[in-house]
Amino acid sequence: MKKFVVGILTFAIVTAIIIDNYFLFIRGKLSSDAQRTSQSSTTTTSSSPNSTSKTSTRKYKDGTYTGSTVSTQWGNVQVQAVVTNGKLTKVTVLKYPNVNRRDKQISSQALPTYKSEAITAQSANIKLVSGASETYKGFTGSLKNRIEKGGE
Repeated sequence: MKKFVVGILTFAIVTAIIIDNYFLFIRGKLSSDAQRTSQSSTTTTSSSPNSTSKTSTRKYKDGTYTGSTVSTQWGNVQVQAVVTNGKLTKVTVLKYPNVNRRDKQISSQALPTYKSEAITAQSANIKLVSGASETYKGFTGSLKNRIEKGGE
């Protein structure tokens, strides 16, 4: 009976590890590949009268959107997003921690990276800049808030 229970537990642990790795590595890679593919799709039309035109699906509604202000440990962060032709084309940071020299230094290094990555990723799913985790939380929180309200 003891061997049976150990066998069942071993099987359950191995199964859990396999499922965890699937979601962590394989599914994450598949979704990022799919996201890249959808970002690279373009609008094409055909001159043939019998063919249908194929258009890319818009991800977001066009416009300029201001995200909510997100409070962080070091100050408030607020982001404004510009969407053109269904794509995130510009991100402006309206509020960010800049009270002291250290805040200004971190913001001047992290925010340009965050803005660029958000436009490249077409979302708030971006990488954290080391040493700027609070700014990251505020930036991504405000951008997610805006994208969710402005997205289709």
